[in-house]
Formats: sequence, structure tokens, C-alpha cells
Amino acid sequence: MPRKFGLIWGIRGNIAGTFLNSQYLYRFTFLFLVLVIIMLIACSSEGGTPVTNDELQATIAGPAGQPNSSPSAETSGSVQSPYQGQETRKIKALSQDDIDGLLNGSGTPFGGIAKPAELNGYPGPRHVLDAVASGEFQVTPEQLAQIESLYDGMQSEAIELGQTIIGAEESIDTAFSSGTITEESLKDKIALSAKLYGQLRIVHLKTHLSMIDILNLEQVAHYNVLRGYSSGGDPCAEVPPGDHDAALWKKHNNCP
Repeated sequence: MPRKFGLIWGIRGNIAGTFLNSQYLYRFTFLFLVLVIIMLIACSSEGGTPVTNDELQATIAGPAGQPNSSPSAETSGSVQSPYQGQETRKIKALSQDDIDGLLNGSGTPFGGIAKPAELNGYPGPRHVLDAVASGEFQVTPEQLAQIESLYDGMQSEAIELGQTIIGAEESIDTAFSSGTITEESLKDKIALSAKLYGQLRIVHLKTHLSMIDILNLEQVAHYNVLRGYSSGGDPCAEVPPGDHDAALWKKHNNCP
């Protein structure tokens, strides 16, 4: 072998020996394994073009930009909102039943405006009139005239306040949806809404209070039986089940 080739071969041998017998071999092996792992992970991932923000929004929204209501769009987990679906309301804080009740002057909005009176033995005029009409409740002509007048006055006040409350809640909702709400305007709007709500409760509750002066003891007891609040008999014998305060129940029914 010519001397030149022998020299080259010797140099290659020395380099290979140095590489194999040094720490470089371990480093090369480690880097090679890391590269293999990365390639395996990349191959196991789903391929395709990354989803753009516009495509993501199109997935969330249904036709014509409406929220997707398909089962695949349902959320789950600890952060799922109990208000899901209510974001489509015209006035977010009011259900349709609330709005209907406010416009009709009834006591049904907000879970029952007159509950403190109704569930403590104070009859409601509307329910008494309905029971009279069905033949389940007896009143004198004078009592009937008083109850009708009481109810008509209450309903007139309640409807006016109800319409104003709807307007106040719509103003709050619009301020948030438009992004124009400020802390100062928020205080004013909520204060107005709370004031109106308080006035509406007074209108309903004072009407129940007035019914005690129109009906006698037996009629009040019969009313509560019809409403399912007691089992009949002597109203002083036992307090009916429900959210009744014993002392107030006996007081309202003229019990000793």
C-alpha cells in the first residue's frame, strides 16, 4: 500500500478509536434516542392544517351566527353554568314567566313576591276570588265587593310598577351588552331596580295583610286548607306544615 494511503487510513483509525472510546459516543447515542422519540410523538399526533380562529368561531356558532345547540356543543365539568341557554333572553335577568307576571300584576315573578304573607296564613285576594268562582269558598256580598276592590287596586299598582321594573332591567342589560356600563351608572341602575322591586313587594304583601281584616277566622282556616297548607279543623290546634312561624300563625288566626 502506498505510503500516502497508509497514512490516511491510520488517521481514520485513530479518529474512530478516539470516538468509540470516549464520551462522544454516549452523547451521540443520547441525542439519537431523543430524536427518535420526538419523531414517534409527531407521527402519533393527528395531522392536518391547524385550525384558525375564524374556523373555531364558525364551529362554536351555528347557522347565521346562532349558538350551536347540538349535543357536541354541550359543555361539561365543574365550570358548566346553570344559566346555560339563558344567554338568548331579551332581558337576561328576567325569564318569560317573570315578564308575563310583571305585566299582569301577579305575584309569581322572582319566585313568588307574596310568599312571606301567603305561607304564614295571610290569604291572597286573587286566590280567594278564584275559589269563590269555583264554588269552593263562601263569602258575603259585602266581603266579595271588598275583595274585588282590593284586588283591582293592587293589580293596577302592580302592573304599573311591573312595567317600570322591566324597563329598568332592560336598561341594565343593555348597558352591559353595549359595554357602556360604569361603576357609577351601575350603582344608579341597581338602586332604581331594587327600589322598584321593594315597592312591588309592598303592594302585594299589604294586600294580603288587608285580607285578614275582611275574612273571619273560619274563612282563613278554610283558605289554607284549600291551598294545601293545613289539614283542616281548628287552626289553633296545630301549625300547618311549611314555612310557618308558630307565633305568627296563632296571632293571625286569633288563637289564645
